[in-house]
Amino acid sequence: MIKTAALATLLAFATLASAQTAPATSAAKKALVAKVLQLQQPGIDAMATQIAEQPARQMLAQAGQALQRVPADKREALARDIEADVRKYAEEATPLVKAAATRLAPGAIGPLLEERFTEDELKQVIALLESPVNRKYQQMGGDMQRALGEKLGAEVRAPVEAKMRALEQTVGKRLGIAPPAAGASAAKK
Repeated sequence: MIKTAALATLLAFATLASAQTAPATSAAKKALVAKVLQLQQPGIDAMATQIAEQPARQMLAQAGQALQRVPADKREALARDIEADVRKYAEEATPLVKAAATRLAPGAIGPLLEERFTEDELKQVIALLESPVNRKYQQMGGDMQRALGEKLGAEVRAPVEAKMRALEQTVGKRLGIAPPAAGASAAKK
């Protein structure tokens, strides 16, 4: 019984000691991570822009196909109107997604950088030296994009989908493509 109590006490102390020796992220390391994120902001913005604009690019491709069925004399004006609608969508959706990406990046990418890089390694990344550390950092690109992409997608999916539905309706109206229920009654006229 005494051996069991002593063993339990020893295990408790060992657990406590290991918890106390777990490295906390220093203020200096957090500052380095913040600097890396700042330097990565153009890449974060580019990813956010791509996420925001991809559905509109797909719609433009579909609209381009549908425009072939529009009389030639109306096609050019209609194409300009659709392009204006898509630009408006991008002007509204892109800042929304960029702001969310900028806000989410420290929580999504920061822990990966803190966990996988030392302060010295972060300094080397910031200096953009050709080194094994830089290759290691480049290999993480997919993990960082996935981490941010998952959080970003979850956060902006609903508002972007609402904007996309509105754009689909606007483009559909311009092309004379009505929703299925309305299309059936319009065909009877």
